[in-house]
Amino acid sequence: MPVIQAQKLEKIYGGVLGTKVHALRGVDLEVGRGEAFGLLGPNGAGKTTLVKILLGLVSASSGSSTLLGQPAGTPISRLRVGYMPERRAYPSFLTAAQVLDLFGKMLGMDRTARQQRSEQVLEEVEMGKWRDQRVGGFSKGMQQRLALAQALLPDPEVLFLDEPTEGIDPLGRVAIRHILRGNLEKGKTLFLNSHMLTEVEMLCDRVAILVKGEVVRHGPLASLTAPEAQYRITLGTEDTEAVKRALAGIDEAAEELQAPPGQSIWRLTVEDRRQLNAALDRVRGAEIEIEEVRRVRSSLEEVFVETITEATERAGDAAQGPGGALTEEITVPAGEEVAR
Repeated sequence: MPVIQAQKLEKIYGGVLGTKVHALRGVDLEVGRGEAFGLLGPNGAGKTTLVKILLGLVSASSGSSTLLGQPAGTPISRLRVGYMPERRAYPSFLTAAQVLDLFGKMLGMDRTARQQRSEQVLEEVEMGKWRDQRVGGFSKGMQQRLALAQALLPDPEVLFLDEPTEGIDPLGRVAIRHILRGNLEKGKTLFLNSHMLTEVEMLCDRVAILVKGEVVRHGPLASLTAPEAQYRITLGTEDTEAVKRALAGIDEAAEELQAPPGQSIWRLTVEDRRQLNAALDRVRGAEIEIEEVRRVRSSLEEVFVETITEATERAGDAAQGPGGALTEEITVPAGEEVAR
């Protein structure tokens, strides 16, 4: 059973003058145990709404969702969950240790357990030396580390992380990644919501891209960044005609790239590794030296921008009514909650 599951999840907020805002539109999602999952999307895509529904902070309009095998939003589903929100406000007069003690009390932990676990998580996020410092004097990076410590306090099976490395310097981001990888090695599940695509790319196994409440693309990170079998081969020759003869028969899938003196660089698009090896055998048979063979991948940023652009263009076309006019908003009864 998936650790996190959403089926046809919908959320409709009431807007101004009775219009509605469709925050989520039939979202289907699954996250497996021990997986690092990244939820991406532009501002207003519905990412935070989805997380709040899973945590029971917001009610869904329709559809269903489960967390650790229990209906999402129920108290029992949250017992083994840690949550690091993007925005939090700790009382400035409390020390780091007192903040964790307060959260430990709300979790029902006894005094000894609170003290022991607080010490553990503060050391884990490298905040032990500041345990008795008031949080009002903390930098943004220190606040982020304390928030992560608070999320780790119940030793959760699932960690929801909303922008966990925002405001942290590069060395701090490396440290946070190390902490999160350590939790993955313990079998915990990470659900990461972030605009820092490099961080997602370095940490997550799978991602989903949310646009205007819909999952428009999802899957293993490797398959999204390398959808086609493309390889960049660097050859130790300037004789491009010799290379073309060697690659005869697949030349429609061989693109010559700019190369420095003494080399020839090509991008090959092949069906599988068997076809790649056949092409390389032809090159070797022509006594051309192969200096490098490298799989061509797009960055997650490139995939993200391409996906958002395509989805926005499709949505724009669909929104056009007869004669090019935009379709009207559908109204709902007044009194519904207003979208943030």
